[in-house]
Amino acid sequence: MDVVWSIVAIFVITIISMVLHEIAHGYVAYWLGDSTAKYSGRLSLNPLKHIDPVMTIIVPVVLYLSGGPIFGGAKPVPINTHNLKFKEWGMALVGLAGPFTNLILSIIFFLLGFFTGGNFTNTWGQICGIGVTVNLGFMLFNLIPIPPLDGSRFLYALAPEFVRRLMESIERYGTLLVFVLILLFGSLFGSVIYAGRMWCIEMMYHMVGL
Repeated sequence: MDVVWSIVAIFVITIISMVLHEIAHGYVAYWLGDSTAKYSGRLSLNPLKHIDPVMTIIVPVVLYLSGGPIFGGAKPVPINTHNLKFKEWGMALVGLAGPFTNLILSIIFFLLGFFTGGNFTNTWGQICGIGVTVNLGFMLFNLIPIPPLDGSRFLYALAPEFVRRLMESIERYGTLLVFVLILLFGSLFGSVIYAGRMWCIEMMYHMVGL
C-alpha cells in the first residue's frame, strides 16, 4: 500500500477510533450519573464534536510517516466529578473506558486482518494492521499516568490526598507538560509504547492459537 493510501487509512481509522474513545468516556460517565457530556453534545458520532486537529490527526500521521510509535488524543470529554457515583473510582472507570475501547478495536482489527486479510499480507490486511497499530498506540499512550491522560484517573483513585492535590495543579498545564515530556523523552516513550504494543500483538496471536 503506497504512502497516500496509508495516510488515508490512518486518517479514517484515527477519526473512528478517537470518536469511539471519547464516546466511551461520555457514556460511562452518563451511566455513573453525570450528564455533562450528553448535554455538551459529546455522545455524538459526529467527529467534529471530538477532533483536536493536532493531537487527533497531525501527530499520528507524522509519527507514522517518521516510523515512530503512533499515539494521540482528542478533545477531552467534559465531566463533572461531583455527579459521579463512586467518586474517585467512578472517575477511574470513566478514564479507563477510552483505552479499553481502543483495546477492543485493536482486537477486532487484528481478527479481521488475520482471518480475512491474508494474515495482514494483502491491502485489506495492511489496513487492518494500521487499525491495530493506531488503537494500541492510543491505548498505551492514554494509559500514561500524567494528567490529563486517562491513566492519571486510575492513579488519582489510588493516591493519597497530597498527591491528588498535586495532580490537580498539574492538570491545568497537563497537555503542555505531555508535549514537553514527548520532546525531551520521546525515545523513551516510543520504546515503552513499542514494547507494550508488541506484547499485546503477541497475546493476540496466542489468542488465535499461534
